[in-house]
Amino acid sequence: QVHLVESGGGLVQPGGSLRLSCAASGRSFNSYVMGWFRQAPTKEREFVAAIKWSSSNSVYADSVKGRFTISRDKAMNTVYLQMNSLTPEDTAVYFCAADTLIWSSIRDANQYDFWGQGTQVTVSS
Repeated sequence: QVHLVESGGGLVQPGGSLRLSCAASGRSFNSYVMGWFRQAPTKEREFVAAIKWSSSNSVYADSVKGRFTISRDKAMNTVYLQMNSLTPEDTAVYFCAADTLIWSSIRDANQYDFWGQGTQVTVSS
């Protein structure tokens, strides 16, 4: 069974940075895609970024492109989301997700079977 644990959330001022971590366990992730999604109050869960574990190919939502960077550390079995130039619009619960899925489906939250519990990110002065 895949187990995902996020950490690194918190309160940060606009313009600040945070790095989220997602520790993955339970199996080999060589065939997996790892994704980050977020959900703000009253809004649907939205795609943020994803990375292919084997190749580290990555893709981003337009809203975070150039500000966020997704990466993975194979030795630590951990996926990271470095978030820079944060704005209040980035405030949300951030979730890590994993599954074996085709690249064209990576933006669809419904395609992921495994999820972490989420970590709160609040951007406010």
